Amino acid sequence: MEVSDQQTIIDLVKELVLRLLPPHSNTKSNSNQSLKYAMRILSSRMTPSISIDDSAIAESIKRQLVNEGKSSDALNFADLFTKFSSKSGPGSIKNKWAVIYLLKVVSEDRRNEKKSDSRVSSGFFASTVNGGLPNLLIGDENGDLRKTLDYKSRGNGGGGVLLVSKILNVRESAISEYVNLVKEENEVFEGVLVRDVLYACQGIDGKYVKFDKVLDGYVLGESIKVTRATRIMVRKLCELGWLFRKVKGYISESMDQFPSKDVGTIGQAFCAALQDELSEYYKLLAVLEAQSINPIPLVSEKVHSGNYLSLRRLSVWFAEPMAKMRLMAVLVDSCKVLRGGEMAGAIHVHAQHGDPLVQEFMRRLLRRICSPLFEMVRSWVLEGELDDIFAEFFVLGQPVKAESLWREGYRLHDGMLPSFISQSLAQRILRTGKSINFLRVCCEDQGWADAALEAAAAVGTTTRRGGLGYGETDALEALVVEAAKRIDKHLIDVMYDRYKFKDHCLAIKRYLLLGQGDFVQYLMDNVGQELSEPANTISSFKLAGLLESSIRSSNAQYDDSDMLDRLRVKMMPHGTGDRGWDVFSLDYDSRVPLNTVFTESVMGRYLRIFNFLWKLRRVEHALIGVWKTMKPNRITSHFLTKQEGVVKLQFISTLRRCQVLWNEMNHFVTNLQYYIMFEVLEVSWADFVDEMEAAKDLDDLLAAHEKYLHSILEKSLLGERSQILSKALFALFDLILKFRTHADRLYEGVHELQRAAQPSLSSRGKTKSKTWVGRKALTQRAGELLQNMGNDLNAIAKEYSSSLEGFIAQLPLQQHVDLKFLLFRLDFTEFYSRLRLNK
Repeated sequence: MEVSDQQTIIDLVKELVLRLLPPHSNTKSNSNQSLKYAMRILSSRMTPSISIDDSAIAESIKRQLVNEGKSSDALNFADLFTKFSSKSGPGSIKNKWAVIYLLKVVSEDRRNEKKSDSRVSSGFFASTVNGGLPNLLIGDENGDLRKTLDYKSRGNGGGGVLLVSKILNVRESAISEYVNLVKEENEVFEGVLVRDVLYACQGIDGKYVKFDKVLDGYVLGESIKVTRATRIMVRKLCELGWLFRKVKGYISESMDQFPSKDVGTIGQAFCAALQDELSEYYKLLAVLEAQSINPIPLVSEKVHSGNYLSLRRLSVWFAEPMAKMRLMAVLVDSCKVLRGGEMAGAIHVHAQHGDPLVQEFMRRLLRRICSPLFEMVRSWVLEGELDDIFAEFFVLGQPVKAESLWREGYRLHDGMLPSFISQSLAQRILRTGKSINFLRVCCEDQGWADAALEAAAAVGTTTRRGGLGYGETDALEALVVEAAKRIDKHLIDVMYDRYKFKDHCLAIKRYLLLGQGDFVQYLMDNVGQELSEPANTISSFKLAGLLESSIRSSNAQYDDSDMLDRLRVKMMPHGTGDRGWDVFSLDYDSRVPLNTVFTESVMGRYLRIFNFLWKLRRVEHALIGVWKTMKPNRITSHFLTKQEGVVKLQFISTLRRCQVLWNEMNHFVTNLQYYIMFEVLEVSWADFVDEMEAAKDLDDLLAAHEKYLHSILEKSLLGERSQILSKALFALFDLILKFRTHADRLYEGVHELQRAAQPSLSSRGKTKSKTWVGRKALTQRAGELLQNMGNDLNAIAKEYSSSLEGFIAQLPLQQHVDLKFLLFRLDFTEFYSRLRLNK
């Protein structure tokens, strides 16, 4: 700056000081001291404690005038300020804000003087109430500053004396003000902290508030000189920024991973919902940033309202966003490792809250999140489509064969089942979609589409996308119930009418469970001789022919040809010592969709029942054969009854032993067969028919058939808990078959002796001496035969009696199945009970 300019500034300041001094104190000494003080203040580097903004300071002056009731002065000031601020160009004032601020401070200083009635002002100059000027002492350079002054007011009043009671040390006051201003230079103004907090709440480091990775949060540096209360408030406000950073980081990470199975459509919907909430949050921050531009009013202005932003006001603004952001951060932490329905369920748990604000916020969030899930449910129950490429749905599908589609094709994934969908509703949703796919794939039926449309129309739900959402669980359940009812009914009708499920069950009962009596008898007679041969020598084609012959010979020929064509001969795996009786069985060809019910496992259990019944019929057939052999005993006994002595007694004893044993075995087999055919098969079938009529869906039908089959197995002593009794029963069957073998040997021996006792037809006319065999030799042979057979029959009888007693004794111990009818029929005279007691 040139010397001439400096001299101009000094002259102007001198003129201003002289004008401000009262006329009676305008002496040369006072003028020099006042000018020296003014120049020292102007040359200092002290700055005001508010931001430099001429519009803000003008607005503050206008508000002050309005609050004081000086509306006209406020309008005049606004007009003058407009003219003052519009002047530009050469000769105009550049630092307009400083001029306005100076005038404002001077005005406040004089107003404070009038209110306090003080003789010393708090500003640049001092004056008395009556216009007097106190002695302004700047002091010497050695610091001799403390002086007590008494002033006498002269003039204007007749020379009265005014005593000043206050000690004035102007230099000490200036130094104190200077120290305070220097201290303020090292402090942070509240407006700056407000802006830094707003930056932090957007995840951005400010000038003083920065993110500390070690502390994992936004902090105000320790070197920053602020009060403890301010530091605590900044830390609390910056929690919103920490929460924002967490939520924003989750969204960014999920967006970077999409498309991925770890994110999925529900995860994307969650991120989109969070992003929408952050958009509203950004709008709030924009409003707050606009308000933060306005300066914070001074305490002296006594303004408690207006569009400015302080830390305390910011805490009020942040109350609701803080609650939402904290809730979103909790959801983010909960859902980091979750996806799909599991994520929706976890978020739903947080919606169970008593705060209406939280409830509304969570409901809005869950509507977005659950939209893909409810769309999957709608598509599944109305179209049978499983559009779940990210494995988020609680219904899982896997590729299987048509016969396994219902049982294994689809299942519930409990981990993905949200908590707002009950287990029963989920099962119904699963079955409805399975029914549609079963009709479409296995039954080749399209009638389900009409049923789905009717169900949607019945509950007033559109079949298009977006028909349902979170909070409409009742509507969802109504749709699922209605769709399940109509589609399941259509499925049952297709199974009964088109595929004749009931007729096929009856055919299996007739042929595999040997319910068609005449057919079984013809089959037994036709294949009996063939099955007596070793199993490895029997031709399956020959047995198939014999089966066809048995069908044509019985009333089975009048049954449906489709069902008869499904009947097959099946030879089970066999070893070298097996006979045809041991490996022969019948099979039923159940095609799609019937093989959904008659699976390979189910047919394996039917095979077990058939083998048991077939062996029971074989035992019955064997006893009938023994009876046929015993019937002509009057012919065979004609020779032996004429014998005398021991042979005759042996023959009668053996014959009687054989007859008694046959009667005992026949009693057991007859009553066992009656129990199996009537108490087991017929009763179970009657229950099964009733349950078939009551079945509302395929699961009910499968459950009814499973119960029917289980009942037969348990009551027939073929269950897992009846293994000991089953072994005893089959041991009795083996003894009966063994008895048949010995009886055949007995009567074959008797017939052989009968033929040997008669003269040979070929030698009747040649040699009369050789017509009859020696009586002695025949008697010896008969005695040996009867002796051996008697011993064998006694051994079989003893073993059979022991086995039968053990079998009957085990019947009451089978608590899992009702065997009282069988026990009563076998021991109705309590013969075996008394026999056990006597032993």
